[in-house]
Amino acid sequence: MNTAFTIDEEAPISQSVVDYKKNQKQRKVLAHLYSEGTCTLAHLTRMLHSSVPSVTSLVEELIDNQWVTPIGTATGSNGRRPVLFGLNTKSHYVAVLDVSTHDTKILFMNVQRKVIFRGDYDLRLNDNPSFLTSLVHYFHNALADSEISIDDLIAVGISMPGLVDARRGLNLTYKNLHQTGESLPQWLSAELNKPVYLINDTKATVLGESRFGGAQGKKQVLAINIDWGVGLGIIVNGEVFQGASGFAGELGHIQVDPDGELCFCGKIGCLSTITSASALVKRAQTDILAGQVSKLATFRDHVDQIDIDEVINAANSGDSYAIDILHETGYQLGKGLAIAISLFNPEIIVVDGVLFKAAAFILNTIEQAISKYCLSDFRNDMTIEVTQLNGTAKWLGTHAYMMEDIFANY
Repeated sequence: MNTAFTIDEEAPISQSVVDYKKNQKQRKVLAHLYSEGTCTLAHLTRMLHSSVPSVTSLVEELIDNQWVTPIGTATGSNGRRPVLFGLNTKSHYVAVLDVSTHDTKILFMNVQRKVIFRGDYDLRLNDNPSFLTSLVHYFHNALADSEISIDDLIAVGISMPGLVDARRGLNLTYKNLHQTGESLPQWLSAELNKPVYLINDTKATVLGESRFGGAQGKKQVLAINIDWGVGLGIIVNGEVFQGASGFAGELGHIQVDPDGELCFCGKIGCLSTITSASALVKRAQTDILAGQVSKLATFRDHVDQIDIDEVINAANSGDSYAIDILHETGYQLGKGLAIAISLFNPEIIVVDGVLFKAAAFILNTIEQAISKYCLSDFRNDMTIEVTQLNGTAKWLGTHAYMMEDIFANY
């Protein structure tokens, strides 16, 4: 009796261990194909330290579940060329909702990060519950326009600015988005009937740079996201550094001018009041109204039409005033980054956001300020680069944030 009982009791435990090990290997296969693109069974066998029959069985099950598909044969092999496998791009789509204070972009992407559909909407983040209602409305419109079946959509990821507490699903900068403090992902998940992920826009940006951009393969990374605010994304030991509540990296709110302007956060002289795109545009508008000589003076009777693109265009056409204010912006950014370098000792700093288009005017002055305000030893093993991802780092990072979690829990 005791023997029989012991066998019956332990059989499920033994089986669950087998299933766990199999699932663990399948997770590794999915994660590997996500980062590397394609590989052969032989490569997967070496990666998993397993046998060919075992890996073949794992891959066949992933094919049955529509995660993996054969996509051709490898080149450069003598004799019979091995089959290449990759993630199945015909199913398991995700939605990326890129929310900002100036517009909203809704993208549907396949598992290999290709954008299948993109919609740009005049929906600006504001601190009102009606924003979420509008976001759901635009999402359904985009889904209909994309012609992607809701059944093929596995998750929705939202990136947005602000103090995003990912643990509780709250944006504490925009407190009134949430109904009685309810988790934003939970509320949206109930509305969309899909799992919803929430990430701060700058953390999404640094994750995208780390996984797919110039910082790929680096373990210690900073990404400065210069948008309508200034954010700092931090990678420590290959993972996004969140801080205790998820707020790490608010570089834009360190004080650089005690006698400066009032920041929207309520503090005086924050870095964002000097170096953000909105601060730069405001300065240009004020100076032009005051009679500043510049090509931008053509906007004197309608200065509200001066935007960051107009300032950069003027600089590119040789306008000395536009060049000067961009230089000053870069120098102040460099002073702020010198503090972050002293704290985190990064391998690489990536400049991203709307000002990456002004790299020719800001990069040198960023480096000059860092050289002046940072210990020289910190500079020896560090590079500063402009993003290579041409504005897509945030989307790619949001995509990776979702997929890495989905694969980890497969």
